[in-house]
Amino acid sequence: MASLLSNVARRLEGKVALITGGSGGIGASTAKLFCQQGAKVMIADIQDDLGHSVCNDLGPAHASFVHCDITNETDVQNAIDKSVAKHGKLDIMFNNAGLVTTGSLKPCILDNEKADFEKILHTNVVGSFLGTKHAARVMIPAGHGTIINMASVCSVIGGVASHDYTCSKHALLGLTRNTAVELGKHGIRVNCVSPYVVRTELAMKIIPDELFKQIFKNLKGIPLKPEDVAEAVLYLASDESKYVSGHNLVVDGGFTVVNQALSMFSE
Repeated sequence: MASLLSNVARRLEGKVALITGGSGGIGASTAKLFCQQGAKVMIADIQDDLGHSVCNDLGPAHASFVHCDITNETDVQNAIDKSVAKHGKLDIMFNNAGLVTTGSLKPCILDNEKADFEKILHTNVVGSFLGTKHAARVMIPAGHGTIINMASVCSVIGGVASHDYTCSKHALLGLTRNTAVELGKHGIRVNCVSPYVVRTELAMKIIPDELFKQIFKNLKGIPLKPEDVAEAVLYLASDESKYVSGHNLVVDGGFTVVNQALSMFSE
């Protein structure tokens, strides 16, 4: 019985995963969980010191680091190739890296700068496009694989974030669905996960602490943590979701299914 339970617990045994933006927040939490579940993980990030620190904590037998700017195709191709060279394959690609803002949030479109808008889309959309493209390059010959994109509740609803960020996450949902259709014939699944506001160090720089107490009111008393999102990514990465593709897994405590101003269940 102990042996059976052990096998069930390690849901990614023998799998190889590449995680962009894995040096902190959701990426680091996912890397830790993947390693606990038996995967070999390559962390790709521009934050070299943090990336090496995460790998040291996880152990060199489980995690490795490669410098990667996701907007640079050569960097992305190199990260994929290093994963395959080290482990012989790539089973899971988690396009997690991205930007929330280039500076202060500007809710008025008249105040938005073209350069800032382009930078957010270039990072969030082009970065995931390149990750998907080069993951597919090595997964197609293998005849299997799973690609997961980091989207947001902003992929399905407006008014929560800035124009550039919201547009980028809508575009990521489109990329996910289109590539799921194309790559399905090769045995490759493509999905995305769309979390609500996650209490990370980055989010706390943008959102005042007092506001955090108000935004989790739909599922009261349960703030969304990076570890919660990592669990959702784990499901999409594992064989438990082997027939799930083109799906947007929304992790929001029910936030996007209700208009709180009109709800008959309001407090």
